[in-house]
Amino acid sequence: MNILQPSNVLLQVKTENKTDAIRRVGQALVDNGYVEAPYIEGMLKREESMTTYIGNQVAIPHSMPEYVQHILHSGIVVAQYPDGVDFGNGNIAKLVIGIAGRGEEHMEVLSQIATVCMEEENVEKLVKAQSAQEVIDVIGETL
Repeated sequence: MNILQPSNVLLQVKTENKTDAIRRVGQALVDNGYVEAPYIEGMLKREESMTTYIGNQVAIPHSMPEYVQHILHSGIVVAQYPDGVDFGNGNIAKLVIGIAGRGEEHMEVLSQIATVCMEEENVEKLVKAQSAQEVIDVIGETL
């Protein structure tokens, strides 16, 4: 199963609060067969314990360690929010990237996504992407 496929890309999502945004990417991970539903609870608990906003208009919600047994396959979901999602303290995410990584893949996937999103040029391309393929072309180069 591919970590990133077209059904994992959500474009032009209307602004919502961070809890709903995390639920949205978590549910997409469930719907696409990457995780079981309890994983979403772990994503919300992670956000309560520390923000998953990494800067540069990007948040990368993922779960607490005690929920990893609910990961079926490694995968990511990219939700594009043109008007942003407020992650608190003035941090607005235009990209909310839900991730689930099995075993050692978790840190590898997280690291690769963070590396892509450190480059403002890449974030700009992702925020302006008009198709799932454009998103895959930017992120997929590293996965």
